[in-house]
Amino acid sequence: MIIEVLKSKIHRVTVTESNINYVGSITIDEELLDAANMIEGEKVQILDINNGERFETYIIKGERGKGDICLNGAAARKVTVGDIVIIVSYASMEFEEAKQFKPWVIFPDTATNKLVR
Repeated sequence: MIIEVLKSKIHRVTVTESNINYVGSITIDEELLDAANMIEGEKVQILDINNGERFETYIIKGERGKGDICLNGAAARKVTVGDIVIIVSYASMEFEEAKQFKPWVIFPDTATNKLVR
């Protein structure tokens, strides 16, 4: 049996920009992507703490160390700059493998979107 499980989570970052005129996606600081084991083009679910929106898009790699979290295209209509979001990705795997799997979960500083060291 194959099931979907949490693979990666960036817990509580602040939306720094929304760009309705872009083709689509979410731009995420490369440092956060590396820490959460996420890659450019990966499908993610966005959970907006402020307004309850839940939607899917894909990742575009942002500049390392800038703390950018930018919703682009149609996704820009679902958020407001300053909203707190959780970014989640999932993986499909065998049930027995999933029992042993440990996801990557990071908790950046919500004010700066930087990794807490």
